[in-house]
Formats: sequence, structure tokens, C-alpha cells
Amino acid sequence: MPAPDRRDAYAITALGDIIDRSQHAAIARMTMGLSPAALLEAYMDWAIHLASQPGKRLQLFEKAVRKSTRLMQYATGRALRGAQGGQCITPLPQDYRFKGDDWQKWPFNVMYQSFLLNQQWWHNATTGLRGVSKQHEAMVEFMSRQALDMVSPSNFLFTNPEVMRKTVETGGRNLIAGLQNMVEDWERKQSGGKPVGTENFVVGRDVAVTPGKVVYRNRLIELIQYAPATAQVRPEPVLIVPAWIMKYYILDLSPHNSMVKYLTEQGFTVYMVSWKNPDENDRDLAMEDYRQLGIMAALDRIGEIEPGRKVHAVGYCLGGTLMSIAAAAMARDHDDRFQTLTLLAAQTDFTEAGELMLFISESQLAFLEDMMWEQGFLDTTQMAGAFQMLRSNDLVWSYLTRSYLMGEREPMTDMMAWNADATRMPYRMHSDYLRKLFLNNDLAEGRYVVGDRPVSLTDIRVPVFAVGTQRDHVAPWRSTYKIHRLTETEVTYLLTTGGHNAGIVSEPNHRRRSYQVTETVADATHVDAETWAATAPRKDGSWWPEWSAWLAARSGAWVPPPVSGNRALDEAPGRYVLER
Repeated sequence: MPAPDRRDAYAITALGDIIDRSQHAAIARMTMGLSPAALLEAYMDWAIHLASQPGKRLQLFEKAVRKSTRLMQYATGRALRGAQGGQCITPLPQDYRFKGDDWQKWPFNVMYQSFLLNQQWWHNATTGLRGVSKQHEAMVEFMSRQALDMVSPSNFLFTNPEVMRKTVETGGRNLIAGLQNMVEDWERKQSGGKPVGTENFVVGRDVAVTPGKVVYRNRLIELIQYAPATAQVRPEPVLIVPAWIMKYYILDLSPHNSMVKYLTEQGFTVYMVSWKNPDENDRDLAMEDYRQLGIMAALDRIGEIEPGRKVHAVGYCLGGTLMSIAAAAMARDHDDRFQTLTLLAAQTDFTEAGELMLFISESQLAFLEDMMWEQGFLDTTQMAGAFQMLRSNDLVWSYLTRSYLMGEREPMTDMMAWNADATRMPYRMHSDYLRKLFLNNDLAEGRYVVGDRPVSLTDIRVPVFAVGTQRDHVAPWRSTYKIHRLTETEVTYLLTTGGHNAGIVSEPNHRRRSYQVTETVADATHVDAETWAATAPRKDGSWWPEWSAWLAARSGAWVPPPVSGNRALDEAPGRYVLER
């Protein structure tokens, strides 16, 4: 038994740890989970190197003088000649803030041109400094861009000509409506309610309505078996594992854009994993629990319903990453239950994981872990804040301008309603995910351990169908493309237009959709991502028929649909998807 002084030392150590974690958690609630230490470290790295490089400062001074001169000439010319003459600087293609005709009139044209020149100068000031680490450079550039976007002339009444014109036309009614919108949003947020319009998309009534039954349930998942839509089906069922960061019905939205409904109409038996929304009692659930209680438990249950059948495995986002881990472990252990593997916007190598990597460092993860340690999970609002920062112009400032200054409500859609129906993530699982995958890249580098032994993606031998989306801020397509280098099997890679969610929910007859696709045999030489994008043939329309044909070509002859018998626990969509 420890001596009294040693017991005291243990108690003091534990108390100190609790104090530190509690303090970090309190700070995190004010900073949306961002570590002040990580930000300070990045800015100090940048500032010290900038201070030690007089040549860089001279370049920045010269650029400032040149831009100021150009702006003065532009402002004078526009004041004298009106709308004639070229621009000082052209907005980036994805920047729609200043596209309207009202912005081309004096003095608003000078305002937004000045803002864009200032933004460009700060980009030059925060990048290209020798000696600054890549992550620190990216973080400083990102945060500086966020700060500038806050003061964009499009965000304020008297510097936004479109808002001023509408105010005059409506006699100020847009501002009254905007104030009402602001109050309504605040009341809903304070009461824990969802955004306006989500009440028109009720789960089980308007979305997630494809007929099916819950055929299995454990503490982490419900397994939904969907009713067949054809007289005969393919013998190999499809098991879909979505991300647990959101509710599963992104793949079963309205009847016209439900991937589940589409697959059943193509003759596939579809099973869907519906994840439980974890709370403080689930704080110790790990990534391995998600594999065992999620994918492996679902496979076992499907094997009971359809004995001897191989499975078309499908994983979306985090679910795809976990599915690739399961596939590698199964291949290592000679478990051959997978017929094919489909990865939808799923990463297996995290070295180019986009701007999310800005929030992945030892300092940031320790801070985030302390926040999760206190409450037992990562809350939905804390996750939403990070994702909104990645697209602040689209998700924050344009919304504030449209709703509160223009007084307009963007019509709610099924996908927007789904996006507002977020879930929590357990403390241990999220820590495992961020450290082992994002920070250390263990899966791609062969260090990820399953069952006391590491797994290797090169063991996967089943055909792989991987989908990337062009405007993906969560799983950039160049990152998903790396599946070619990490596996030694047949890989069909498809790149579709759209973003992380809208690109996947790409039903037939969806307007303005196209995709590129190629099939690479196991022993083919590697083609880099840029060369592939420049040479891969492009096809118009939805990619779903392409994938369905790929699955059908790797399926057996038609058979009668399986009978679920008395295995049903509930009707779809089940209980877990309804939990708040």
C-alpha cells in the first residue's frame, strides 16, 4: 500500500490534471474548440520569421505601394468615367459576394476592390516566408482570411449596395424582417431547436421513408433491412455504413433522391447501419468498438439472414475509412465475406486532408481532448463551428447578410434539414480517430492496430470502387485518389461534380451533374492525380447508374429476395435516428 506521502502526491497530481482539463474545457466553450496556444504558436512562428527577413518586408512594402497606386488610379478613373475601365483585381471564381451589377457602381466598386487588394496583400504577407512550418503558414493564412472576411463590405448595411437598394425599395421592411429572423434564430438556438423550415422534413414522414425493418440492434447500431423493390434480387446484399458524425438518412433522403431506394429498384437487397447518438455514458467507446459493434456485428447479422452470401460493402466518409480498416483486417484474417468494397468520399491517407488539418496538432488535440473529457463527447455545435469556418463565406456571412440584412429566408431543403440533424461523437473514439488517423496517419503507413496486430490496406484483394467529389472540404478528392497507391487490387475511381454531400447525393436527372471515371487493374503503373484529372473521360449525368452497373457486373445471377421472417424489431427508420 502506498505511503501517505505518495498517496498525497497521487491526489495532487490527479487534482492538477482535473484543474488543467477543466480550465481548457471552459476556454474551449468560448473559442469553439480552437486552442489559443496552437494559434499563438503559429503566429509567433510567422512573426519571428517575418521580423528576421527584411527582404520579405521590402517586397511587402513595394506591393502595398503598387496596390495603393493602382487603387487610386482605379478610383479616380471610375469617379470621372463612371463604369468604364477594367478592374484592379478580379474576385476568385468561388467568391460570389461582389458579382451583382450594383457592386460595379461608384463608390461601392472602390470599396470591394480595396477589400480584395487588401485580402491579396495579406495572403502575400502570410505565405512564402522561408522557415515557417507548412502547418503554421496555413493556419496563419486561414485565420487572417477569416478575420478579413468578417469586415467584408458585403456584411454591412451602408457598404452593401444590394442591401441599400432593397432597403429603399421596401421602405426598410427588409430590416424589420431581418430583425424578426434574428430573434427567431436566437430563440430556437437558446431552446435547442432546429433551424426554421426543418419541421417540414420529419424523419419517417418526409425523409427516410424507404420501406424497411430494423433487424438488429445493439448499444451502438440498428441494422435496417430494406424491402425489395423487384421480383428478384442480386444474391449479394449491399451493406452501407455511413459516417456517425451525422444521421444515416443522407443516403435515404426524399424518395426522388434516395440512394437506398435507387439501389433497391436496381435489384439489390440493401442493409443500412443507423448509428446511435452517443451521450456521456458512451465516453469510452473506441474506434475498435465502432468496428466490432458496427461493421462486424452487421455482417454477422446479415450472415444469419442470408447464410453464405458475400456482401457488397459500402462506406461513406468516416464510415468508409472504418470500412477500409475492417476490409484490411478481414483480408489479413482470411475472412472473405466481402464481394466488393465501395468508398464514398472516404479517406485512407490523411496527409492531404484539406483545411481540416489546420486543427490537427498535438497542442490542438490536447485542448480538444480536454473539452471532450469534461463532457464525455464532442457536441454537435462544436463540430458545426469548425465546419462552418472552412466555408465561412457560404455558411456564415452570406447567411447573415441574406437573412438579417436582406430579410430573406432561403427555402429549407431535405439536405439542409439533414445537415441540421447532427450527432455527437464519444470522447475516446474521436481522440482515437484524430490521433491515429489525422495526426499520425497510422492506417496509410501500416501502423493501425486491429486485434493486437497492425493492418495493411495492401492486403485488400476485392475490387474497389472509390468516389471523390470536386468541391469537397472534408475529404478532398486528391486525398481519396490515394487509394490507388495504398491497395494492390482493381480500383475504379470516379470523380463527380459537387461537394462532400451534394456530390454523393447525385440522383439520375439531377441537373448540371457530370463525372470522370477510369478502371485501373492491380498491376498497372501509377498515374498521378493531376494527370488523371486531365485525361480521364468525362460523362454527363448522375454517377449512380455507373456504380450500379459496376456492382451488377460483380454480382451473381438473380435469386428470390430474402425473407426477414420474424426478425424485425421495428419498422424503418428505427429508434436511434430519432434520438436527439
